[in-house]
Amino acid sequence: MFKKLTLLAVVWTFCLIVLGAYVRLSDAGLGCPDWPGCYGKPTPIHAIEEISAAHADMPHGPVSLTKAWKEMIHRYFASGLGLLVLVLSVLAVRQRERLRQSPALAVVTFFVVCFQGALGAWTVTMLLKPAIVTGHLIGGMTLLALLTWLALRQREWPVATRDGGGLRRLAAVGLAVVACQIVLGGWVSTNYAALACADFPTCQGALVPQMDFRDAFHVLRELGQTPDGAMLTMANLTAIHWLHRLGALVTFCYVGWLAWRLYAQGVLRSLALAIAAVLLLQVGLGIANVLLQLPLPIAVLHNAGAALLLTLTVILNFRLASRR
Repeated sequence: MFKKLTLLAVVWTFCLIVLGAYVRLSDAGLGCPDWPGCYGKPTPIHAIEEISAAHADMPHGPVSLTKAWKEMIHRYFASGLGLLVLVLSVLAVRQRERLRQSPALAVVTFFVVCFQGALGAWTVTMLLKPAIVTGHLIGGMTLLALLTWLALRQREWPVATRDGGGLRRLAAVGLAVVACQIVLGGWVSTNYAALACADFPTCQGALVPQMDFRDAFHVLRELGQTPDGAMLTMANLTAIHWLHRLGALVTFCYVGWLAWRLYAQGVLRSLALAIAAVLLLQVGLGIANVLLQLPLPIAVLHNAGAALLLTLTVILNFRLASRR
């Protein structure tokens, strides 16, 4: 049962990340401008008068019945995951002798999901502040990585290689590279900089366009503003977008080389091929987002691809670390 629940938690978390991306990219993050309810009510149906009034006041604003349902469904799914992780942590503590493993990872995962819930609340109450929204994405990806590792621990794995010290270090670097690129991607999304460069492979007709990094990566500021309250310039948004492209190039080269090296040495060949395939797909989705002006399905798939690539690199690190 514990093994099945860990697998369910991994799938649930992956789906929740994709759902969260859909909510954010469809501009429904403030569909219910309070937390945990919707205008203090348990469902948008109970708050339909307040939602209708807000929508009538701002027809093109962030509040509508459809957006409210998107936001609340995401919250319901998130609450379900929190309950599931709580059950896992309790079982891990109570059955640690039968499971023959420390419950520490499951307990840490529970505290992570609690903090993730707090970030979700702050995302709304602090009006989509970039640092909070990006932190919420990081928290979701961290939760996915922890649950994946926990699920992998629930079965026996053959030793991937007898001489894997060097490969383990390379895989750890690969995981760090993927994680950093996800953070950069989150910063692009939360600052609405995805279309700062509308051409490819150039950006605004140049390989190195005019950019201003001074306020682009300042963490403590409001959405669309510098720390002084002025509006971010196009040069700021271009810097955010361009650095994500540079990170994508580094990720493609390093993770692609890592997958090739694993395949060439006959180590975890199926996993290496899967990583290479998802990496290529992710690059293609990123280019399509630019050339097609950020269509919602492709943008959501780009987030899903990032989560899948992270999962595969976590699996790679676990398998190379396995000594059974």
